[in-house]
Amino acid sequence: MPCTLAESDLVTTETLTKPDSGPQEDLRALALRHGLSVSGARPSLPAYVGQLWSRRGFIAAFATARLTAQYSHAKLGQVWQVMTPLLNAAVYYLIFGVLMNVQQDIPDYVPFLITGIFVWTFTSQSIMTGTRAISGNLGLVRALHFPRASLPLALALQQLQQLALSLCALVAILFCFGEFPRWSWLLAAPALLLQALFNAGVALVMARLAARTPDIAQLMPFLLRTWMYVSGAMWSIQHLARSGRLPDTVITLLQGNPAAVYIDLMRFALIESYTAELLPPHVWALAAGWALVAFVGGFIYFWKAEETYGRG
Repeated sequence: MPCTLAESDLVTTETLTKPDSGPQEDLRALALRHGLSVSGARPSLPAYVGQLWSRRGFIAAFATARLTAQYSHAKLGQVWQVMTPLLNAAVYYLIFGVLMNVQQDIPDYVPFLITGIFVWTFTSQSIMTGTRAISGNLGLVRALHFPRASLPLALALQQLQQLALSLCALVAILFCFGEFPRWSWLLAAPALLLQALFNAGVALVMARLAARTPDIAQLMPFLLRTWMYVSGAMWSIQHLARSGRLPDTVITLLQGNPAAVYIDLMRFALIESYTAELLPPHVWALAAGWALVAFVGGFIYFWKAEETYGRG
């Protein structure tokens, strides 16, 4: 049965990694013949996926534990999971809805705004927690051997669990403003699934980048805030397109922005006045494409540096 160098004192890592010469080359051949390999080496991609699947229980338990502990020191506890996006929405309503009077051109502005803020919060928090997945858990990474992708995936799952709680508040607000369940509400499930895959992929990318450059975590709030403002969370990209104030190329880029795509899909699913004419062309293809590219690309990008996490 194959074993690692950590399981045998016949051959050391230093011996195997010296330049090939004489006895060292013979020892390398002996080690390979008996199935020894360098401890901590990156597994193949299929093997890595298998290791992650075998640890799915740990991923789910880690996500749930982090969710429970997130507001454990606050008196209101888990209520803050709902209150945080609601308070943000209240601030944006005062600025954009009242002071800038954006709401005059948008029917059902409060449901429009609340939906946008909740969906955006799901993406932004997933990415922010991803930046701290490795750098914030170095003790765990250095002490135990497990596929490191477990950490960003568990944190992305934590944000999905948190969103499930927040959706209860979102539905209650929609009821208060005359939005009641329709068949289109079923479209929220695939839209959120695609968004969750996209979020997890970007979180994996950010986890690798921040593992080597922790300062990225300090930069991300500014980048995310800029991304939010161009994603139509508080204003309508469609109304801007009809105004003719920007070139068609800029409007196309705004509409194809992945955050805007997932916000549009959720508004279409939950708000009756947000009709199909307000959606960008091929919106479901865009949503699926962004999810596939981000998750597959992010997963492979993270896996390629698997053996480097926790070093230095």
